[in-house]
Amino acid sequence: MANQSQFGFQDASSPIMEELVEFHDHALMVALAICSLVLYLLALMLMEKLSSNTVDAQEVELVWTILPAIVLIMLALPSLQILYMMDEIDEPDLTLKAIGHQWYWSYEYTDFKDLSFDSYMLPTTDLPLGHFRLLEVDNRLVIPMESPIRVIVTADDVLHSWAVPSLGVKTDAIPGRLNQTSFITTRPGIFYGQCSEICGANHSFMPIVVESAPLTYFESWSSLLSS
Repeated sequence: MANQSQFGFQDASSPIMEELVEFHDHALMVALAICSLVLYLLALMLMEKLSSNTVDAQEVELVWTILPAIVLIMLALPSLQILYMMDEIDEPDLTLKAIGHQWYWSYEYTDFKDLSFDSYMLPTTDLPLGHFRLLEVDNRLVIPMESPIRVIVTADDVLHSWAVPSLGVKTDAIPGRLNQTSFITTRPGIFYGQCSEICGANHSFMPIVVESAPLTYFESWSSLLSS
């Protein structure tokens, strides 16, 4: 959960999000090095007198042609690696279906015979003490931790987007089309998200709550709900 005046990302709770945060820090260090070099050269040109050596220098031209290419490679290789990791889905332990409506989410556990429910935002008047306003729902999406989860995302009416920042997940929900994503939670906890596609008047009021729990708790919860 994000804190007030927080500048960075939320705490990563999946391997993909850990890789994304690490790549973000890597790209910032590259940008900092480029800005420092440019500021140093600007200061040097303002303080030093220009000479013919700086006007016609093939070595300098060679360096400032090759150096940007090296920088782009340093950014492209880890970026492509994360991109392929995000698209890879390998034998999930659990498959879920998230359906976006105006303005709530429906969830179906496809591996169970009859386990589905709607998830509405809790109004402020019904909000328990200590819970987050505009983020808490009546039915949370409960999943087993440290298990590969596949989520099939679609919509019933207009465009939506199923997004949970701390899990590194953001998938568009398009009517008549199935998109899929996957993630693994590395720790137990409650992770909050929201619809990230402007979908109408109540777009801001269809939150997503994912509860990661041990396998024993998930089994008891699912058997209780499906009975």
